[in-house]
Parts: sequence; structure tokens; C-alpha cells
Amino acid sequence: MGGTKESGRGGDALRAIGGMLVQREHVFAEDTLRGARNMRESLRLFALVFIVSAAMGVAAWAFLSALDAVTGFREAHLVTFALLPVVSVFTAWLYRNHGKGAARGNNLVIDCAVSGRDIPPVMAPFTFVCSVATHLAGGSAGREGTAVQIGGTIADIVSRRFKLGEYDHQDLIMAGISAAFGGVFGTPLAGAFFGMEMCFVGKLQYSAGAYCLVASFVGDAVATALGAGREAHLIGTVPAMGPVTIAQAVIAAVVFGIAARLFSGGIRAVKRFWAAHVTNYLAAALAGSLVVLGVYVVFGLYDYGGLSSWLVDAGFRGETTPVDAALKLIMTALTLGAGFQGGEVTPIFGIGASLGGWIATVMGEPPAFLAALGMIGVFGAALNVPITTIMLGVDLFGGAAAPRRPITSSSPSWGTSWPDIAACIRRNAS
Repeated sequence: MGGTKESGRGGDALRAIGGMLVQREHVFAEDTLRGARNMRESLRLFALVFIVSAAMGVAAWAFLSALDAVTGFREAHLVTFALLPVVSVFTAWLYRNHGKGAARGNNLVIDCAVSGRDIPPVMAPFTFVCSVATHLAGGSAGREGTAVQIGGTIADIVSRRFKLGEYDHQDLIMAGISAAFGGVFGTPLAGAFFGMEMCFVGKLQYSAGAYCLVASFVGDAVATALGAGREAHLIGTVPAMGPVTIAQAVIAAVVFGIAARLFSGGIRAVKRFWAAHVTNYLAAALAGSLVVLGVYVVFGLYDYGGLSSWLVDAGFRGETTPVDAALKLIMTALTLGAGFQGGEVTPIFGIGASLGGWIATVMGEPPAFLAALGMIGVFGAALNVPITTIMLGVDLFGGAAAPRRPITSSSPSWGTSWPDIAACIRRNAS
């Protein structure tokens, strides 16, 4: 009898173990299937990111080529400034009657990423045409706003076509923004983070990091391969870090922060002024454009129209004053506040570089270094994208201007040039 009871208990134990093994086998199988599905969805999303990024690269090249063409024509024929009222009224009429909410611009793209709101397909062609027209007429505007709206529109169309879920849709929109920034400015590292920081100020969506990184590099590669122009500004000599250098950088940073605050506040103030004092949208557009045109004509400020890329070059040579920065800031605020299409980043670069170059000459230092800090300093303060700002500095000027420490096998030197980082990795590996 005892043997029978023991045999029964042994059989129960074996059956329990067998049941546990079967259960774990089911769990393992489910995990395997889930992992396979996730891998399939990730690969699918990567494929869509490539499609969106390549399309954005082509769009970036076409947009930059169009800007080069109309800028050259405007500089040779100043009479095109007379088109400012026509462009302004046409832009206002087009967006009000056929834009389907596209007039919200970048804010609509952010809403699409955050809440899934649709982007009207007309946003991409409308902002392309109206931005090019703005630059033809001499409006003081940039490029990234148009690029972001085009990238967001392309990503939204692809997402709707392939019926992506909420999170994949969000990741694809951010990837489209990254491809736009990287493709237009030729700054793939900054573009990767811009897509994430623009939509979620104060935090990064790390789950989208790989997609945004791939998108930015692909967008830049396609645009560059097609012949998109890239600007290069050399710092030359980087001063050694010390108390004096740090103090100079802090003083300059305060000035850059004030300039960024005035820039953002100026655009908002002009928009509020026209909205409060002119109720008819076409009349407001006409009045705003006539003010812009009048300032150009009365004060002869034609050089401050369009992108005004010359400001960056002059800032790096130390040939600018605060007046240059102030005039560019005023003309950009009047232009964008009146409802013209375009972006803010390129004017910000000009404002920052001109301020930095002037500050350096006052301090008796070579101008290029502080001009470079001005470009990225005003950019970061105005757009509130700190990580993008750091990456932008690396993209534009390399890592040589970052703090250095001796490379040893136990202390890697982050923030140095890429060859130094590679050397550090090799030493640690050995």
C-alpha cells in the first residue's frame, strides 16, 4: 500500500512538471511569435522611413534649387520686391480658402505627431510654392518651416496609406521631420534629434531615435547626391579653455539669449498687432506686406531680404555690428508676422553669427569662434532644442571646439573630434 501511495505521488509530481513544461513551452512560443511580429513591424516601419526620407531628400533638393534660382533673380532685379503685396495677399487667400487648416504650419505637424490629427495633403505644395514666392519677393524668411511641413505631409500620407498604428504613426512623423531638417541643412545628426525635440519639448522619444537617425541621414544623402548646395563655415582657431574664455562665452550666451527672446517675441507681437487691428484677413495681409515693402524702400534694406546668408560670412570675418543683427531680426519679424511662408532658422543663423562676430571684435578675439557660438546659441535659445543644438555644432563645425581631455585607456574624451574618439575606442578595446 505504501508503495502504491508513493507511486501515486510520484505520478502527480511528473504530471505537474509536465504541465509546467507545456505551459512554459506555450509562453515561449507566444513570446517568439510576438518577437517575430515586432521584428516584422519594425522592418516594415524602417522601409517606410526609407521611402519618406528619400522623397523628402528629393523635395529638399528641389526646394533649395528653387530658392537659389529666385534669390539670384531677385538680387539681379530689385524690382521683384514690388511683388510683396501680391505674394502676401495670394498666400492669405490660398490658405484661407483652400488650405483646410494648413495655415497652422508647424503646429499642425506637431499635432499630427502627438494626437494623430490629419495633415491636409495640400500643405506640402502650398508651403513650397508660397515660400519660394516669398523669397522671390524679398521676404525675410528661412527654410526649415517649409521643409518640416513638407516632411510631415509626406510622412502623414504614407502613414495613412499603410494604416499605421498610433505609435508607428508618431515615429514616422518624427522621422519625416528629421529627414526634412537633415536634408535642407545638411546636418544629419542635428536633424535626427530635431524631429524628436520639436514634437516633445523637454523630453526625447527614444523609441523613435533609430528611425529619426536613419531618416535624417537618408534625407541628407539623397539631397546631397542630387546636388543640393551645402554651406561651410570654418572656425579656424579654437581658443584654449580657461577662465577668460569661459567668461567670454557666458557673456556672449547672455546676449544670444536676449536676441532669441526678442526674435520670438517680435514675431508674436507683429502677429497679434495685425490680428487685433485689422479684422479682414486680406486687408491685414496687404497692410503687413506694405509695411515690409515700405521699410525696405525707405531705409534701403534690400540686403536683409530673403535668406541674407551673407550675414553669416560677414560675422565669421568680424565685419558685422549689432545693427546688422537688429535689422535682420526686425525684417524677419515683420515678414513672418505678416503671414508670409518660410522658416526661422536661417535668419537666426545670420543674427547669431553677426552678434558673435561683433562681440569677438569688441573683446579682441578672433571672430569666427564666437560667430559659430552665436549661430547655435541663438538657434537653441529660440527653438528650445538643446540636444539638437549640440549636434548642430558638431555637424557644422566638428568636435574640435568642444572641451578636451587627454585620451587615456581609462578616461575617454567625449566631445573631441571623431578621430580622437575612434582612437580612444581602439585603446580601450586593446
